[in-house]
Amino acid sequence: MPNTYPPPPATTDGTNIEIHHLLRSPQVLSRRLATLASQRFISDALLQGRFTAVGGSILYETDGESVFADDEPEAITPGGAYPQTTTDNGDIAAAKVDKWGEDTPIKDESIARLGINPVNRAFTKVINSVVKYVDSAALSVISSKVTTTYNVTAAGNPGAWSDADNMVNSILQAKATAEATEDAYELDTIVLSDLQWAKAVGMLITKSYLPREALNPVVTGQWPEALGLTWLRTPHAPSTNPMLVDTDRLGGMADEKIGGPGYAQVGGVGVESKSIREDKIDGYLLRARRVTVPVVTEPKAGLFFTNTGL
Repeated sequence: MPNTYPPPPATTDGTNIEIHHLLRSPQVLSRRLATLASQRFISDALLQGRFTAVGGSILYETDGESVFADDEPEAITPGGAYPQTTTDNGDIAAAKVDKWGEDTPIKDESIARLGINPVNRAFTKVINSVVKYVDSAALSVISSKVTTTYNVTAAGNPGAWSDADNMVNSILQAKATAEATEDAYELDTIVLSDLQWAKAVGMLITKSYLPREALNPVVTGQWPEALGLTWLRTPHAPSTNPMLVDTDRLGGMADEKIGGPGYAQVGGVGVESKSIREDKIDGYLLRARRVTVPVVTEPKAGLFFTNTGL
């Protein structure tokens, strides 16, 4: 309790002058926003390729690409010539880039009364809104392109995921089946909805499939690593069916750098932000945007589990 009356006023994070300077400086703003984005794009985690779109679109090769050359290697005598072969690059497809973004106003009065807090909250909300929308769009594209399914209740399969043993056995069988093909996929990530993730990880913990200390999400709060997979969750899943993917080969995000003065790159989340002074309203417009398109180059690099019961 304060020992004087009246008590001293509450302090804010930075003076008004410092806050207005931050909003006018893209470099300072970028460093500040790097600490604010509480969400990350799951689309970037699943589509790990980093492509550059030019002129509002991207041409890419998809479907049918093999990890092997078209011919077998041959034994070569000392001094002999190496045989030549060709490599299949797949079919050509095109995707149009979209610019997703929005503005939100912040008044000088709010800054004067509450300091940096309303700026932080406003930027966090518009950045997270862009994350949500882009993730939803990317997951919808993945869902429409990936057509392979694995029915966990089909003959010879362990059954619905009512317990950890059934879940683990069917995941390992599906993973082994996909990786045994000539395409040589390496499925490394499983994606579930928030509720499914909670149920699945809970079963893994109670059946001791996860380590007791290191990498246990109960202890670390981080994504668990189990069965050679990273277990991710998202509230934006377009399907109730869990998904298993090879993140190296599924595809990528094609971003276009359209430039423009005053934009700051928000580190680690693929979003650009800008603070626009609006003297007519004695305030600012705080903007977040991302110019990108999700690209699935290898639809066979993923599958959906059906009839899991989660």
